[in-house]
Amino acid sequence: MNSVEIAIIGGGLAGLTAALDLVDRGKEVLIIEKNKYPKHKVCGEYVSNEVKPYLGHLGIDLDRFNLPQITTLQLSTQKGKSVSVDLPSGGFGISRYTFDNLLYEKAFEKGVQFLFDTVSDVTFDGDVFQLTTSEDRKIECKVAIGAFGKRSNLDKKLNRSFINNKSPWLGIKGHYTAYPHPEHLVGLHNFPGGYGGLSKTEDGCINFCYLVQYESFKKEGTVEEFHKNVISENPLLKEFLMTAKLKFEKPLSIAQISFDRKKAVENHMLMCGDTAGLIHPLCGNGMAMAIHSAKIAAEQIDLFLENKEYHRNIMELNYQRAWKKNFSKRMWMGRRLQALMIHTEWFDMAISTLANSKRLLRGVIASTHGKPITV
Repeated sequence: MNSVEIAIIGGGLAGLTAALDLVDRGKEVLIIEKNKYPKHKVCGEYVSNEVKPYLGHLGIDLDRFNLPQITTLQLSTQKGKSVSVDLPSGGFGISRYTFDNLLYEKAFEKGVQFLFDTVSDVTFDGDVFQLTTSEDRKIECKVAIGAFGKRSNLDKKLNRSFINNKSPWLGIKGHYTAYPHPEHLVGLHNFPGGYGGLSKTEDGCINFCYLVQYESFKKEGTVEEFHKNVISENPLLKEFLMTAKLKFEKPLSIAQISFDRKKAVENHMLMCGDTAGLIHPLCGNGMAMAIHSAKIAAEQIDLFLENKEYHRNIMELNYQRAWKKNFSKRMWMGRRLQALMIHTEWFDMAISTLANSKRLLRGVIASTHGKPITV
């Protein structure tokens, strides 16, 4: 059996960021990730500027890319009525293909170990974790971080409460070219049964990622028919889909996206990013929250490993408290906004109200964003 100080299950933004932070603190870190880098993922690909100071602290040089600097949010109803407002702190556009790979290369350079495999089981006994992979590898570790994303077979193994609840949400994403979408703009557009975001990435492509209720999508049968018959009811999205050219061979999709509440600690594992809780995509802040949660976890793990009086139960309790303090209000607002957006008449009324009060709209946006992460 192989032994390591810290094992991180999942090598997305949360897992990679936690690894970078912990290895900088002198810890031995192994990431177990099922997919090799680089790889596209279903994601909005807008990142709030709140994470930039922390990423810089970890040695991530974003300036090497000509990243779109996003300063304005546009909201539209399914009939095309829209309102735009400046984003309080702004953000940047970057694909997960590039972002994850950038973090992976930096982590590998700093000495983080990688195992490309899938964790099939985790047990905790005698104050240590034992991980089993699909290729029957056995790994023992003092600390385990769960960063395996929105939904995993491991959730079933851990008997997490949300996993048995069927979710109605389907996420679909594609990169597009040949459409003049402004670089500074992130658009959030409503259509029957869902909503979608438009923003530019580092290579000039436009990321179109949308969330839809599966029953609505199933009636059309294919992505092409759904675009034509449902999404195109919003005239702004209709213009985009009629003009833009899909760069991918076909759109990516992910089903059973659950927004149910999750625990930040399960079976003594600290959960990070979407594994701990999924903010609604319309808040545009899932990536920033994943990165911030990794920082909180790394700080607590460092205290636990360096201080014999800082027992495991204290680490777990303080991580849960910090997670709640930083993210619970944002998650709550995300749920309220999503409920509003899928109720057409209410959303139309809200857009009319917000169009007459930019101050109110800025307040709503501020409630879903955090302050710059201190380092």
